[in-house]
Amino acid sequence: MSFETPDALPRAFAKAWGARDAQALAGFFAEDADFISLTGGIASGRTQIAELFAGELAGAFSRARLVTGKAKSRAVGAEAAVVLQRFVLTGIITENGADAGRIGCTLAATLGLAPAGWEIVAAQFVVEAG
Repeated sequence: MSFETPDALPRAFAKAWGARDAQALAGFFAEDADFISLTGGIASGRTQIAELFAGELAGAFSRARLVTGKAKSRAVGAEAAVVLQRFVLTGIITENGADAGRIGCTLAATLGLAPAGWEIVAAQFVVEAG
């Protein structure tokens, strides 16, 4: 799925995350995109990205909820943009089954304009320093 504007990414990302829809999340990425996840997982290509999201959403993030915070987007020419979206993540399950509490995290995504619209070409989803 592509976006009409880069600013549409954050809400769509949070909605797909809340639905635990790994395919929808991966669909925001270009076919040959690169991604680093919250757990440090690295995936190249939409198929690997979907697999990474599916594993994380079935594991530590099976109950996790994203709440959108401050966002910033910046055009980099006519066919590229960077989106920085802060989230608060709750409901994380630790290895022993306990709730890990709230954490701040940021999705940093570089988007490119494709024939169907804007799509992520590279992204990192990282935990903010404490």
